Amino acid sequence: MNETALVTVPTSATRSRKRTSHVIDELNPLAMLRSRPRDRVIIRVILVVLTLWWIFPLAVAVSSSLGFGGLQNYLSVLTQPLNGVYLGVTFLNSAVIAIIHAVAVCVVSALAGLAFSRLEFPWREQIYYAVLIFLAVPGAAIIVPVYYISGTLGLFNSYFGVALPEAALTLPFGVLLMKNFADGLQASTFEAAAVDGANTWQTFQRIYMPQVRSPLINLAILSIMWSFQDFIFPSLLLRTPELTTASQAVQTIRGAFGATPQQNAGFFAALVLLSLPAVLLVTLGLRWVSRGLTSGGSKE
Repeated sequence: MNETALVTVPTSATRSRKRTSHVIDELNPLAMLRSRPRDRVIIRVILVVLTLWWIFPLAVAVSSSLGFGGLQNYLSVLTQPLNGVYLGVTFLNSAVIAIIHAVAVCVVSALAGLAFSRLEFPWREQIYYAVLIFLAVPGAAIIVPVYYISGTLGLFNSYFGVALPEAALTLPFGVLLMKNFADGLQASTFEAAAVDGANTWQTFQRIYMPQVRSPLINLAILSIMWSFQDFIFPSLLLRTPELTTASQAVQTIRGAFGATPQQNAGFFAALVLLSLPAVLLVTLGLRWVSRGLTSGGSKE
């Protein structure tokens, strides 16, 4: 019995897509680099060197922290006060400030993203570009206004006093991220909601929010990470040791250690523990960060 082989004949559309993909690959420098064996080896060597360059300080800190006393150094710095500061309390303070920061940024950025992308109101483009201008404003440039406003509103020695200026600096990036993502969402879904009689708030809840979870999670992770790393505003607005944050603790606890090998190992153990939040956030949230930065809606 003869067997009949099934032969798939490529259609013109399939051939057109292949030609388009081939042209795109030829014009894409990264695709060209990946197609050359020598270039692939060079890229991998560069990535390995950069990885070792970034891992080296952390590896030295971990090795130094275990040099004298071993894991007991970590237990000691966690259970004993260092210059009147407990490391566990600094983590709690930083976490509270970071959560307030992230919530404020995500709520305002989500609302602004929909407004700048889908709503029509006077001076929309001008206001949007004015917000983006503040991406170029560094934190050090607003120290004096923040100090004056915080004193006027009685926000010294409070979590909100630190979280609100941090959120103000992060908001322009959040608005840019959410607006760009909203621009890529299908217009037909918003038009269908309008035809069905949905108001702006219902559209925000039922159409917009379910589609922007990835960039919002990405924005929340970045906000928390940036808040944990902030040193300027906690040092400016927090006056009591009980409110010391993790970023401040590096400087605060230095005087608690001497020059002996045992004390030096304890100091490195404290540094390793203080770096853990940022490392864990990057490790656990890398998938969401990359997805939030690269994903987008599908335009029609």
